[in-house]
Amino acid sequence: MSSTPVAGPAPTGPASGSDTGRVGRPAPDRLRGGPGRPGRRIRPVSAGTRPGSRRRVARHWPQYLAISPYYLIFSVFMLFPVLYTVFLAFQKWDGIGDMQFVGFQQFRFLWDDPIFWLSVRNTLVIWVLSTVPMLCLALVLAVLVNSTKRFTAFYRVALFIPSITSLVAIAIFFGAIFSNNFGLINAILTSLHVSAVPWLSNEWTIKLVIAALMTWQWTGYNAIIYLAGLQAIPSEVYEAARMDGAGPARIFFSITIPLLRPIILFTVVVSTVTGLQSFTEPQVLFGSEAATNPNSGGPGQAGLTTLLYFYHQAFDNNDFGYGAAIVWAFFLVILLIVLVNWRLVQRKERRP
Repeated sequence: MSSTPVAGPAPTGPASGSDTGRVGRPAPDRLRGGPGRPGRRIRPVSAGTRPGSRRRVARHWPQYLAISPYYLIFSVFMLFPVLYTVFLAFQKWDGIGDMQFVGFQQFRFLWDDPIFWLSVRNTLVIWVLSTVPMLCLALVLAVLVNSTKRFTAFYRVALFIPSITSLVAIAIFFGAIFSNNFGLINAILTSLHVSAVPWLSNEWTIKLVIAALMTWQWTGYNAIIYLAGLQAIPSEVYEAARMDGAGPARIFFSITIPLLRPIILFTVVVSTVTGLQSFTEPQVLFGSEAATNPNSGGPGQAGLTTLLYFYHQAFDNNDFGYGAAIVWAFFLVILLIVLVNWRLVQRKERRP
């Protein structure tokens, strides 16, 4: 009866017919396999290459191909025009003839342009008159909707409808109800034996009408965002506060506001960017006066915003270089205001 052979130690030298030069180090093209699985060829990888990333790209090429139309359209219709306006801001061009390089002359003229600074001042005033009450009202509406138990879906739809309504239609509607002669608001005031208000003729009432239009349009949008943030707050926090004797006002200012700080910061930044870009509102309300005075924006130029001034300079006066300079200068103003709001709203967490 023969005994089972016992495997001896591994050979210490090169074996015959083997493609290894040393013990335990197979050659690069040796087939390596295991029990029950086919062998695969190990190929050498040169230094500095990353085969994993290449394989990842090759594996997901259908996904990259599927999202490529968005980036192509974005590059052609958004990224390229934005970069081209940087070049255009240093040129004098009427849109047809040859361009003339003028350097920083456009910006020097812009610095001394009183109408530009008037438009910036109008834009900032309208932005303050619309953003502050809009965000406060949106937060109050979100708290009220969050506290209700019935018809919540109806309230959400009703709040969101103004933000998806055509802005031109909204501006025409507000122009009709705030009309000086035949407006609904003045008709109600007259029936109450109150003198009519020249809503679209006075310097400050023009700004109030534009601000009211923007507030009506975006209050529901911000309320929906606040409502989502309120629903993410655990109810146990409010229950613990009530057990400690906190009232509704104390809960609102000590719990709701601090926990909603990131969302409030988001709405402040978004409202700043969108509120400072008001164009359609004064253009529709006072577009009939553009033929006589394209820079008017209403009586006393009270509704002349910066984007409206850019539009008139570029497309009415055919001064595209100066229009590009206006846009980039105002972009820096918006960026500065956004950074200031960011610092005011966002507070650093105290370290223990």
